[in-house]
Amino acid sequence: MLKLSTAMTGWAPAQRRTASDPTVLLEAGWAEIVGPEVAQNSHPARIADGALTIVTRSSAWSHQLSFLAEHVVRAVDARVPGAGVQRLRFRVGRLPTRRTSSSSRSRAGVLRTPAERTASSSSAEALERFRAGVEQQRRNRRAEGWNECDGCGALIEPAAGPVCQTCATARSQALGAATARLLFEAPWLGYAGTAALVDGLQEEEYERLRRQMLTHWWGMLARARAAKRLSRDGRERLVASSYVLLRSKLPPEAIVSATVRNILGDELHELLYGEPARGGGAVERQKRRV
Repeated sequence: MLKLSTAMTGWAPAQRRTASDPTVLLEAGWAEIVGPEVAQNSHPARIADGALTIVTRSSAWSHQLSFLAEHVVRAVDARVPGAGVQRLRFRVGRLPTRRTSSSSRSRAGVLRTPAERTASSSSAEALERFRAGVEQQRRNRRAEGWNECDGCGALIEPAAGPVCQTCATARSQALGAATARLLFEAPWLGYAGTAALVDGLQEEEYERLRRQMLTHWWGMLARARAAKRLSRDGRERLVASSYVLLRSKLPPEAIVSATVRNILGDELHELLYGEPARGGGAVERQKRRV
């Protein structure tokens, strides 16, 4: 039998969610986002892959709330910009018991209208009141000088720039993905050639991604060298050719076997290409592939 002392030594409490967790922040301010009446019949459960899952009391609430998805996403983004919520998912289930303090009840009045002082007779009526509250809030913000995001149309503060945080993040990710692809498929283009194909790419960002890709590729090649074998698909050869071109900053026609061996080292060179005379073949295959 396992001793109690041994068992206690290996035990650790489960990790608890902190106040910085986006879902925790949404739970705390859910009534402010959707209004108190809608909040009593829905609950933000989890965020995964850009989607916020909302648990509702019934399928009717899910159906009606789906019509206001755009409003909810914008409100969530305004409250927790770092959550990255781009869409909603709905699931009927049991709602957690909430304790509503007097302070939260006063704050929840942000989206309330005078008509909400009495309970709604149906989910449709409650959601219509929420919609009216959202539209009133948008009118108020427009009057305060808020502008529409160039990307999604959400209202953002005047000092926030032309796009909201969500659109800025999405654009940055798209730019990074396009740049990374060209760094692999056409590493000889350099900054000027890559920037001509990726709109908005700055040299500082290009260099950051270049260093990042080189580090990632070298880690892959170093693991193959340590294992003394390549993957079944031999992808290390393609990675090595891109690595050599990106590291050397030389045009493909200037790469010779000695260049490849000098950058990769003797052991890795032999593992990838065998005889030294075949050293330039990977670069030529890289050119034909693109």
